Amino acid sequence: MLGAASRLRAQDANIFSPEPKHAKRRHAAPPQPQLNASQPAAFSIATEPLGFSAPSFFYLGMRSSMASLDFLDENRLLFTFRVPGLIPRSGGRADEDQRRIRALVLDLPSGAVEVKSTWTVHDRDRYLWVLEDGHFLLRDRDLIYEGDGTLTLKPLFRFPGPLLRLEIDPTETYLVTNSFEPEAAGSGDTASPPTVNAGVSADGQPSAGAKNVVVRMMRWKSGEVLMVSRTHSTAHLPISDQGFLETLPAAGGQWLLSLDLFTGESRILGRINSACQPTVDFVSRRVVLAATCDTTGGGGLVAITAEGHILWENADRALPVWPLLAGSSGGLRFARESLSVTHAIDALSPLDPGDIRGQRIQVFDTATGKAALTALANPVLDAGGNVAISPSGRRVAIVTNGAIQIFELPPPPPLPAAPVSPPAR
Repeated sequence: MLGAASRLRAQDANIFSPEPKHAKRRHAAPPQPQLNASQPAAFSIATEPLGFSAPSFFYLGMRSSMASLDFLDENRLLFTFRVPGLIPRSGGRADEDQRRIRALVLDLPSGAVEVKSTWTVHDRDRYLWVLEDGHFLLRDRDLIYEGDGTLTLKPLFRFPGPLLRLEIDPTETYLVTNSFEPEAAGSGDTASPPTVNAGVSADGQPSAGAKNVVVRMMRWKSGEVLMVSRTHSTAHLPISDQGFLETLPAAGGQWLLSLDLFTGESRILGRINSACQPTVDFVSRRVVLAATCDTTGGGGLVAITAEGHILWENADRALPVWPLLAGSSGGLRFARESLSVTHAIDALSPLDPGDIRGQRIQVFDTATGKAALTALANPVLDAGGNVAISPSGRRVAIVTNGAIQIFELPPPPPLPAAPVSPPAR
């Protein structure tokens, strides 16, 4: 049985004003650059000399992955971005989703280019995930490559169909993939344990018909496949090295947060008040972040330990629009970014591209929920890739106002060793 699908929310819905399928997209004026940050940058690196230019406002709302920004270590940044140009033809016809990606390893603080390369990818989804040891995974169609600071790529895995989604647990032990594979192509898959298979929840409302999306969980270093599940649409499976999370509806507008252990047992971490199904993620091995919403159109964040103790709760006046998470390798700090818009978004007031004024970035201390940095990034990259946190959590890099701005922060507070509250009920 698949878990219940999440309700329609501003953060994951198609919230743009409807227009005919073949209508030309409106070309509203792009957001004007603003220098909004809670502290000045320590130094910056101009992006134009690197060959980066802001994507056309035409792409806003398409959720295309146009760039990525990641720390390889405290003093090296990996900056990759789409290179505009004509689409090469293959077999006599152009591949409209084929893109050239420029990859640069930048020294900090000088900004000098240490290594550069150009890659070709064949779709518009996220393509890069950086690992703790300075390596990274590059996804292209049905292939995953492994690379390092030399930008040398080696094939790692090939899947029976195009990869639609990829997630890595905080300890970088497990890889969860979603791939498009018509049911006839699924023979030979390793069967899933029933306790694992039951926890997979589809994104959006499942449709009738064939289950053509295959969700796999695997130990990525060995390639051992631990779970395979078929569903109608892509699925989010938050995992740690202990197990995976499941949100279950309960009475009184509450949701049970269940940690299903790989040993086959389940543990209820607590109850969460939310008018919609909470979105949950591991931001560190021990801390779960739940994003909630209320009946007044507001939202909030709740941080809970894997032992079931509430660390903190934050409220927000309005639901974020398309929120995205990025964190430090140790999980002591994380960034949450969402679109900054001119009005509250709901069914009666849909979002028009001209309503977008930037991308709000908040960097939180995981232990306390305190905002260590707030900033507004321009241009808007609605699929993310414009903020990164260094492994120690002391440096934050943001692509904004024609530069990569680097902010220096004090050391993040450690996670508490002992519970800070009774287990949630």
